Amino acid sequence: MNIKENIDDIVKRIEVTCKKAGRNPNDITLIAVSKTVESPKVREALEAGIDNLGENRVQELIKKYEDLKDTGIKWHMIGHLQKNKVKYIIDKTVLIHSVDSLSLAEEIDKRAKNKGLVANVLIELNIGEEESKFGIKEENIYDFIKSLENFENIRVLGLMTVAPFCENPEDVRWVFKKMKDIYDKISTMNLKNAEMKYLSMGMTNDFEVAIEEGSNMIRIGTAIFGARKYKEEE
Repeated sequence: MNIKENIDDIVKRIEVTCKKAGRNPNDITLIAVSKTVESPKVREALEAGIDNLGENRVQELIKKYEDLKDTGIKWHMIGHLQKNKVKYIIDKTVLIHSVDSLSLAEEIDKRAKNKGLVANVLIELNIGEEESKFGIKEENIYDFIKSLENFENIRVLGLMTVAPFCENPEDVRWVFKKMKDIYDKISTMNLKNAEMKYLSMGMTNDFEVAIEEGSNMIRIGTAIFGARKYKEEE
């Protein structure tokens, strides 16, 4: 497995998809998902041009943050975040993708205030309404995002979703279409602490369809680092 070749291939596919969709490839942020990948392998990706890394687990993010702090990498928390772990990553991430409850938002706001910073977050939606997935349901998103206006130390910068896995990515195109519709609607709501800047959707299996439907932030793990065997979630 050649990580640089994998990254070059992804970049080329982004360019081809953007040309097809009439979009600028420079508008797409590529996040390499380094779950279970050891720091030396992650460093290879950085040397190949990656400057955004996504982690699913707080413990892994903290370790790699220390291992790679000489690199200036931008860290994203993309996995489910437990309230009791917010304090460990609040000053280490440029973006938390997975805000899915008011209680989590309250904790992020509190911890950010303690550190004297404003935390950039995305709201996670569960458009496919899969029981195994986290996220706000579509019918609750507008009230939920309005409720975050009270928090002075949170800045909502967009939305995130994990589409159901399908062999044929066309089968989840509807998820990305619906996300873009919601994103556009929220963009018109004039919320005081929200700016619809990022639509984080699309992974190894479906990122091209996601880009065609409006994604500007994709999260790629397997196509960069190869298939991984995951331990059971703790």
